[in-house]
Amino acid sequence: MRLNVIEAGEGPRLVLLHGVFGAAGNWGAIQKVLAQRYQVMALDLRNHGASPHRCGMDYPTLAADVAETLGDRPAAVLGHSMGGKVAMLLALSRPAWVEKLIIADIAPVTYAPSLRPYVAAMQAVPLCPGLTRREADAMLAAAVPEPGIRAFLLQNLLLAETPPRWRLGLAELAAGMPEIEGFPPIAARYAGPTLVLTGGRSAYVRPEHQEGFLSLFPAAQFATIPGAGHWLHAEKPAEFLGAVERFLGA
Repeated sequence: MRLNVIEAGEGPRLVLLHGVFGAAGNWGAIQKVLAQRYQVMALDLRNHGASPHRCGMDYPTLAADVAETLGDRPAAVLGHSMGGKVAMLLALSRPAWVEKLIIADIAPVTYAPSLRPYVAAMQAVPLCPGLTRREADAMLAAAVPEPGIRAFLLQNLLLAETPPRWRLGLAELAAGMPEIEGFPPIAARYAGPTLVLTGGRSAYVRPEHQEGFLSLFPAAQFATIPGAGHWLHAEKPAEFLGAVERFLGA
């Protein structure tokens, strides 16, 4: 399946893959800076942004979508969270297509089902004409107590349409949560340059995950952005860009 792409800049190709509930547009400021040196392609993964809604949220399928969209021209690939898992699977399954790999705050492991209540809460919002953002925010508050995360989720609610709708494929995401939380076993290695970039305040990547990374990505380097949480590119953009540009330019 071909995905929606936001493209900017000229030069070596760099692909950006967002996390669950995100979209290509979330990379806006980061993409703008990187486009000064690279042809930067930010993709909407299936069931996100302007890409089609389809069943199948397993990582081999998501990686195949990316491969079909990009064609066989090699690129550096940067993925955050779920997008990081897609990037890992793409590199492991099609290593000749990935020149360099950057994995932002995610490990090739199974995580707890902590995001399932978010999907259920979004599905429960009555999409009636006249719905306001404040009303939708209040409806999400019990399941999503953090205001910043609610604001992030509500970026996907298209209130200007009649009736309002979510641009996310919520039914497909709900069905695919077990696959999104996990990571498939794969008998492959990616020997290319790899950077594992984590947030200093994030618990997504732990010291005990390093062995698993190195078994799949033997050339992996590890770096931490102090003071950043899971959304390290949004919380510490200058530091994030510095680490990415040093790695890509090395």
